[in-house]
Amino acid sequence: MRTYLLIIALLTSNLVFSQKFLDPPKLDIEDLKLTSYAKNPSEAAEVIYKSYHYYINDGDLHLDVISRVKIYKKDDAKKFLEEEIYTYLGKNHNEEKITSLKVNTYNLENGKIATTTVDKNSKYRSKENKNYSVTKFAFENVKDGSVVEYKYSVLSPFLYVIPRVMVEDEVPIRYFEYVFDAPKHFGYNINYKGRLMPKNRDVSERVLYGTDCRTYRFAYNDLAAYRNEKYVNNIDNYRTSIRAELNSTDFPITSNGAYSTGISGGFKSYGISWSDIRKQLYDDENFGDELKRNNLVKDLLPEEIKSIKNDKDRAAAVLKFTQNKYKWNGEYSAFTDKGIKQLMATNSGNSAEINLMLILLMRSANLNAEPVLLSTIGRGLLTAYSPSISMLNYVLAIVDFDGKPTLYDATSKMTTPNIIRPAALNYYGYVMTKDEAKPIDVVCPEKSVTYLTVDAKLNPDGTFTGDFSDRDTMLYAMMNSESYDKDKEAYQKEGYKEHYKFPYANLKSGATEKGDFETSFAFDSVDSFADGIGGKLVFNPLLFLYRKSHEFDQAEERRSPIELMTGYDRVKKVTITLPDGYAFENVPKSKKFRTEDSAIQYVYKVTQEGNKLTVETTTTVEDPVYPKEYYPAFKQIFDNITKLEGQVVTVVKK
Repeated sequence: MRTYLLIIALLTSNLVFSQKFLDPPKLDIEDLKLTSYAKNPSEAAEVIYKSYHYYINDGDLHLDVISRVKIYKKDDAKKFLEEEIYTYLGKNHNEEKITSLKVNTYNLENGKIATTTVDKNSKYRSKENKNYSVTKFAFENVKDGSVVEYKYSVLSPFLYVIPRVMVEDEVPIRYFEYVFDAPKHFGYNINYKGRLMPKNRDVSERVLYGTDCRTYRFAYNDLAAYRNEKYVNNIDNYRTSIRAELNSTDFPITSNGAYSTGISGGFKSYGISWSDIRKQLYDDENFGDELKRNNLVKDLLPEEIKSIKNDKDRAAAVLKFTQNKYKWNGEYSAFTDKGIKQLMATNSGNSAEINLMLILLMRSANLNAEPVLLSTIGRGLLTAYSPSISMLNYVLAIVDFDGKPTLYDATSKMTTPNIIRPAALNYYGYVMTKDEAKPIDVVCPEKSVTYLTVDAKLNPDGTFTGDFSDRDTMLYAMMNSESYDKDKEAYQKEGYKEHYKFPYANLKSGATEKGDFETSFAFDSVDSFADGIGGKLVFNPLLFLYRKSHEFDQAEERRSPIELMTGYDRVKKVTITLPDGYAFENVPKSKKFRTEDSAIQYVYKVTQEGNKLTVETTTTVEDPVYPKEYYPAFKQIFDNITKLEGQVVTVVKK
């Protein structure tokens, strides 16, 4: 992944406009006549016009949004037919408010434009959580060929961080614009992420809303669709986006020594570093003050844990104690909600409460535990060049053992040292001690292994009986354990009952003594694996472990990195025993191949001993993340794997 910071001060304002900013075109009847997107008839929709206009006036932040979308295939364009507007709920009754909302559907009827307006009763507002309210609405009377449009305005008292706006989308965009107008006494950084540069731009000073302003205007034409891709944690990390953050104010000083609005005059810098954020955290009652509650927890740990001599073993025991005693309530946060004391009373809390408690307990066990602050995958990547406390929404514990740091996460009962919740595996975070803030990688440090094992017997009638097991280690074990613990029936149904269509029995799932996770079953008289041809039996020796296709099948050029959560080994081992009087007439040969740097490796190993044949394949992917340039190598190797594993054996009766 590559990110780019657009230095607004270096931009010029030489423009060639095909359309004026903030001048939405009238709905064109020709757009309603369109039946498909000309460049790609498979597109479900096309954004005709989209505009975000932020401006500061009378001390408040205003936002006007207009979106007009052509719907070509209604059933495939559901994303654009149900919309949500999030507004922030701050402290002390400070909150964002939607001041207007208009929602229309346009259709062509008898050669004229017919308008369907969404009734007020179809719009509703719900409180999503303590920080956000969401207004939801759905378009009405939508058909293939409709144009849907909404316009809304938001009034906000929050001027420090202007929400990030995504430029690219999963469908083509005909025209997109971003405009931000701020009085020149406010200094903003415009953080620009992505490779797409605007075709038109205007960064200049002018009089707007009765005052001297600085305006930032960016326009884009004819953008290609940027679709979701397999093996990407959060596609919005790679789509082009824009966000403004306040870095300074410079208000004039009036005759009485103060700015007329009550804001202090003169220059004030808001530019912050991660060290500044560390100080904010430790000054906050819902973080720093909670880390001072050592007396509350000093007698919680049993002596048998405190007396463990080995530091790593003691840390693991503290983690297990915390997991068993406290339950995560599902809320991600960098700050406590009800606090450590309430956590002790209810045994339930958010991610900050759970893992700050873990830190306190580790410290009570004479372990030098510190907090790690990060952003979860859903929140987006942290950017080193643009520190933001609002991006932080998760806390981990870290202990350094002789220069080897280990991460701990007690929000799940299934995590182990260095195997943390997958949502937190978001590249890196910051260790926040009382004295410094330092970055640290937050990735899965070891490969996970999947063992798929089949022990089968071929019967004289061409059917197979045998046993199957699917065992996972490390991160995969943790993920499967958590899914199974959440809903046992759904886990087995989605993973096995809907996947394997042949008859089997005695399906079992659960954790092993070593901490792996295993599912097994027995199958009997399965007649779907072998074909009788000319008195011979022909079948794939991998039986039901053979797959005719693979996941690295993207035809379009790869635009995002390949994110796998963890490096892995995937081992398939199938042993087939023939009945007396039968023999293998031909078997595949062993083979192996790899990339030049050994980042991806594959081994196909065949062993025959009398009437017993074993085929063992091992696919190795060394790292959890690869740049997009590796995608052709993945595609080529997995094409070869699929072809190689498609080989068959022939069995004859002696």
